[in-house]
Formats: sequence, C-alpha cells, structure tokens
Amino acid sequence: MAKIDQINFKGKTALIRADLNVPLKDGSVRDDSRIMASLPSIQHVLKNGGAVVLMSHLGRPQKEKTEDGRIQVGKYSLKQIVPALEKALGQEVKFAGDVGGELSKKMAGDLKSGEVLLIENTRFEEGESSGSEDLANRLAQLGDIFINDAFGTAHRAHASNTQVARYFPRAKKAFGFLMEKELTEAEKIIHSPEKPFTVVLGGAKVSDKILLIEKLIERADHLLIGGGMAYTFILANGGRIGKSIAEPDKVPYVKTILKKARDKGTEVHLPLDTLTADEFSAEAEARLFKSSEIPDDQMGLDIGPKTIQSFSEIIRQSRTLFWNGPMGVFEMPAFKNGTLEIARSISAATTVGAYSLIGGGDSVAAVNKFGLGKNMSYLSTGGGAMLTLLEGSPLPAVEAMEEGV
Repeated sequence: MAKIDQINFKGKTALIRADLNVPLKDGSVRDDSRIMASLPSIQHVLKNGGAVVLMSHLGRPQKEKTEDGRIQVGKYSLKQIVPALEKALGQEVKFAGDVGGELSKKMAGDLKSGEVLLIENTRFEEGESSGSEDLANRLAQLGDIFINDAFGTAHRAHASNTQVARYFPRAKKAFGFLMEKELTEAEKIIHSPEKPFTVVLGGAKVSDKILLIEKLIERADHLLIGGGMAYTFILANGGRIGKSIAEPDKVPYVKTILKKARDKGTEVHLPLDTLTADEFSAEAEARLFKSSEIPDDQMGLDIGPKTIQSFSEIIRQSRTLFWNGPMGVFEMPAFKNGTLEIARSISAATTVGAYSLIGGGDSVAAVNKFGLGKNMSYLSTGGGAMLTLLEGSPLPAVEAMEEGV
C-alpha cells in the first residue's frame, strides 16, 4: 500500500471514504468536527492536481425505515451537509443523489481537477452493511485512486470502506492523513506505554467492553471503573446497588476479571461513593451514598466526591492515560461533575507531560462540551474502531488496504 503523500494525483480522481457522519439539527450540521478532520486529505488531493469524489454514511437509515419500509431520505440525506462542507473547503461541492449509480458515475466522470463531488449516503444501499461486491465494484468505478480516511468505520466490513479497497492495486490506494494519525496514536497505547499506565472506563455495560478489559489488564497499572458498568463490579463484590443499571448475568465474569487483575498486579479501582436519584431525570433530587450501600429506591447516576478525589490522584500520577466512557449522566447538570472532574484531571496530567488518548464517542463529546479537548494529547474520531484495535482484534478496513499487488 502506498502513502498518500507518495501518490501522483495530477489529472486523477481520488475516491475518498470519509467519515462525515455528523450530528444534524433541523437539517443543519450541529458539530462539524468530523468534516474538519477530513479536510487535510481532501485538500492534499486538490492541491496536487486531482479531483475528489467523497463518500460517507450518515446515521442508520436501514434500521429506521418508515412503517411501510421506506428509507427516510430527507432525514438521512448527505445533501444536508453540503453547505457546511463548502464552507470548510471554501469552494463549491457538487452532489449526486445516488450511490454508485448512473448519476454519480456520470458526474464523477465529468469532474475536472480541483473539483469535489459528494455522493449520497452509502447506507441507503442495503448492500453497504453486507459488504456487497456489486456495490463495491460500482463505487470503485468512481475513482482512479482510493483513499480510506474513515477510521470511525474501520471495524466494519462494509462495501464502501472494505470491499471497495480490493478493487484497487496497492500502488493506487492509501490511508488518509486522519486514518494514519489514528493508527499511530493507538500504537502508543498498544505497545510499551510509559508507566504508570492508567485506564479510565465508563459507560453503561460491562458486556460492551469484555475483550477490551481483558487486554488492558495485561498492560495497565490502574483500571478506574465508573459509569453504569461500575455497578456490576460492585454487585460482584457483594454490594447493594439499589435500582442502578447493572448486568447480573456478568457477575461471574467480573469476579474472574478481578481475580485476573490481582494475579497480574493491576489495581482495579471502583467508586467509593455515588450520587443517586429515585428516577432517571434531570429534575430528580441528587443524594449521596456509599457505592456499596445504595438504597433500594435509588439509582446511581454519577461518581461522588470521594471517588473523584481518589481517581484524580491516580490520574495525576500517571504518564499514559486512556479514557473511554463517561463517569455518569453528564448531560444532566446535577450528574455531570464526575465526568467533568475526571476530564480536568486528565487535562492537568497532560499539561505536565502525560500522554492522554480519549477513545471516541461520549468521552470526546464530554471533553469538548467542557472546553478541554484542546488540552488532551489526542481525541479519537472512532470509538468503536479504537476499542476494536485496543482489544487486539483486526480492523477489516485496514486489512483490505494491505491486500493486493
């Protein structure tokens, strides 16, 4: 596989699989972070005499069809992002309302050097998620060179990011700058992280992160557990968790994990205290309890002040930090403090020389909401892909790029 800066784009059309899956509100882009992250690769092709055909998914239209089985085209059309894309690029962006059909094929063929074409949402095609060879073949005909810059979907074996790569020889395909950066940053966690290495995990479910936890126990010095998943750990230790979210069927697994951590010398830290409410509501009264003694009518919604202090001390002494998953329901003002203070602690550690990788999804949303994103070493654009990589599992889109002659 070539490097993007080794390819001659002059007079050629680059088919770029970008991640333009941006949040929308009333048909307008609410957060253009993913658009901005895609710019370097697009601009590199244009600057070097090429034309660009962009493809991306947006949402999950196949899973949200109308009652009569139709796709909600207006809600999920990529045409909605054209104004934001034009503003970011500072030039016109043409739009084709199909995915590798006659219209996009004709418009791609008519492109001149320096022009950009965006085609419709790849997930409008049922063959996208199934990895259709026919769809991949049609998409491959839209460009002379293939650039995969969509790290956020690298763990999916889809037609537009995995199968399409197999239609290009190694000399005519490359990772984009964003994809290269993501893989490089992940290596800092995977191979020989500077010690002490602390992992902060939150989110709702243990089951979502089983492989990740097992891999990280092999390498981490400290594992700080917050969010909904903490209550399954507390349950495994015999604690009372009231009506907090938990996975009782995962208790035997958690007990195995805790034993494995002890055997490996990895310290697992659970919340000491918990902010609770009697219902999942922003208006509910917040109360504070010991994490193992939550009353039956209460549910845990955030870590408490003692936990914040304990976790923060460990974070500030760390040299490498990986964070995935909020500590509580940070969208609710009464239950945001745990996530906010952990973000502040990671920011402070980074400022004095620690390396911090924020693993996509809600964690990135949180640090950006609190205005701390710029203080972190790296914010991943792909939560699922980053977790898959750290689990030690292969990324189909990466493997496909390395195939061929």
